Formats: sequence, structure tokens, C-alpha cells
Amino acid sequence: MNIKEYFEQADRGDYQRENFDDFLKKVSFKYNVPSIHIAGSNGKGTTANYLANIYQVHGLKVGLYTSPYLNDVNEMISINGENISDNDIESALKENDKLFQKYGLSAFEIQTFIALNYFQKNNVDLAIIECGMGGEIDATNIFEPILSIITSISLEHTAFLGRSLCEIAYQKAGVIKDEIPVITGILEDEAINTIVEVAKERHSQVIVSVEPANVVYSDYGYTFAYLTYTDLRINSSATYSLKDACIALEAVNKLQDRYQISEQEIHEGLAKTYMPVRMEIMNEKPFIIIDGSHNPEGVYNMVKSLPYVVGNRELHVLFACFKDKNVERMLSYLGEYSKDITLTTFPHKRARTEEDYFLYLDDHHFSEDAIAALDELKENYPEDVILIVGSLAFAAYMKNTIK
Repeated sequence: MNIKEYFEQADRGDYQRENFDDFLKKVSFKYNVPSIHIAGSNGKGTTANYLANIYQVHGLKVGLYTSPYLNDVNEMISINGENISDNDIESALKENDKLFQKYGLSAFEIQTFIALNYFQKNNVDLAIIECGMGGEIDATNIFEPILSIITSISLEHTAFLGRSLCEIAYQKAGVIKDEIPVITGILEDEAINTIVEVAKERHSQVIVSVEPANVVYSDYGYTFAYLTYTDLRINSSATYSLKDACIALEAVNKLQDRYQISEQEIHEGLAKTYMPVRMEIMNEKPFIIIDGSHNPEGVYNMVKSLPYVVGNRELHVLFACFKDKNVERMLSYLGEYSKDITLTTFPHKRARTEEDYFLYLDDHHFSEDAIAALDELKENYPEDVILIVGSLAFAAYMKNTIK
């Protein structure tokens, strides 16, 4: 069985819960692993990884479910940093394939079911579960967590989640459960007001993270302080990862009665976290950065890292994104830092092609071949900085090429 092909065939692109709920009822699904549930437009995966590593350093057996994957679907499901095996996935698919087909489950619903069963079967002490794109009717929203987190809220997936921050916040707030506290990042007033309203109805405490203090960039990472914690370090050049680390620290503090984490364990857990294609330095000369930011909020936060990383050097951007993304705003944010943006495409059914960029071709050059475009940038600007950005899938494709 080809696992990747199986999930590609099940990638139906719909967003509803009726089929999945009927399936779960049919198989009498029950999930009782203590879990942290994370929703948000950006930062979910990084926050999840910081938490998983902190609790793993503490000695817990930690399950982690994140999406999407960069290369293999196995990356989505892991226990203590070890990805689920092909055999375990194949076994789950064979066992349930007829019912998956009967109920018309999407790839993400199948992956979610496999992940939660895998954690339960392996008796993990704690699971960190990342939402797919929403909250209220997301496939992951089928259990009561010990803590909910909403990292950020921006205008994304508007066809499914709503056309205003308020509507999208309401969807994300679906992860808030009765009397279960929720932690959020620093959000727009419209979004936080909606979350507070939902939390009030569900008698849930809301805790909002704050900005880190004493931030210093060195050796492709940041040292910082947060609340009573000092001299913390993350090994990432992405300033937005600081926000994610702060949200994780609020979660650790809130759960201290349950898991007594020491400051040393926090230091170790943060420092050992590696997130691919988050302002990842792929080459020193020429200096190549790959970042998976894929929506306006993500790009807006990403460019804040550029003064630290780029310094006084010239910046050249190689950009590709999906057809359903707000390309105008992303290019606008990038244009504030670079006068040289090359538009391109890559092998993916959702990738923008030259005709999809027609409104921007007067301002930016288009190259059909992303690899050739990168080679040209490397040859022409050996002393400058090249940034590859626009999509997680594009970042993964280019990273594999550079490697």
C-alpha cells in the first residue's frame, strides 16, 4: 500500500463533521488521553513542539500530532520525537479502510483518527494535538482537553471559517470547553473579545500571553526573559517563534499543579526545539533562508526577523504561494524589505502559475523554474541574502532541492 497515494486520494477538500461524527459513533470511539488542544492561524506547530519538548525533558511520554507534513505523512504523528512507522499506518488503514470509504472520510479525518488511537494504544502520558484549520468543526475537536490554546487569529480560510476576524475567532473558539482554561497569544481586539465572550459562556478562564523581554539575537537564535524566567533561549532566527515560546510558557505555568516543571527543564525543552523552514538558514554563502510563512499574518510577522538576520545586506526574494492565498498583501509586506522579488511556481495542484500572477507581472519577474531561478540568484548575488518564502509546501520542495 502506498501511504502517500492513499491520503492524496482521500484529500477531498470538504469541511464538515457529519461523516466523521457518524463514523466515530459507528466504531464507538472513546479518547481519554490527557491532551492539550491548540488552534490558531499561525504558530500552532511551533507552540506544540515547544510544549512537547518541555514535557519530554520532564520525563513524560508525549504524543504530538501536527499538520501539515513537509515530506512524509509520518511526520504528523510522533511519540517522544519518534514518528509513527509505515507499518502502524498501514495496519490502521487496512483495519478501517472499508469504514473510511463507507463514510467518505477526508485525509485529515483519517489521520486524526489514526493519531488519537495511536497515542491511546501506546499509553502516552500527555498528547499535544494541533487543529487542522478551524476549531468548532475541526476533525480534532472530538475530546475534552486539559487545556486549550489559541495562538493567533487572522483572515485565512475565509471560504470555510468566515469573512471577518470575529467570525474566524468564533470558529477557533470552538476548542474552548466548559470550565477548561484557554490561553491565547496577543490578538486583535475584535478576536480577543469574541474569545472572551465564548469563554464566559463556558465558564472558562482566559489567559493572554505577553511580549518577551530583554530580547537579544545571536548565533541564529534569541535569548529572552518571560515573566519570572530569565536567560531563556530558542535556537530559531524567527522572531515570531518568540511569541510561540511565550504561549508555551503560559501553558506550562497553568498546568504546574498537574506537571511540576522546573526552570531547568523549560530551558532545555526550548533550546532543543528545532522547527524546519521557520527562518531556517540553509546556506551561509550565498546566505539562503527558507521560511514557510503562507498567509499575510505569517509574512508580516516573518519580516520582523529580517533586520536581525539580514543586517545591511541586500535581500532577494523567491516567492511562490497557493492560489487561495492573499498574494497582494504578502507581496506588499515583502516589498518593504526587498526591491527584488521573483515570482515562481512548483509542482503542486494548488500552486499559483504564471497566469495566476498576471496582476503582479508588471512589478515582479516570473520564472517558471524555481530551481533555475534560485541558481541564477546564487550566481548573481553571492554576497547577498536570498529568502525563499510563500508556502510551507514550496519551502519543503526547495529545502529538499538544496539538500
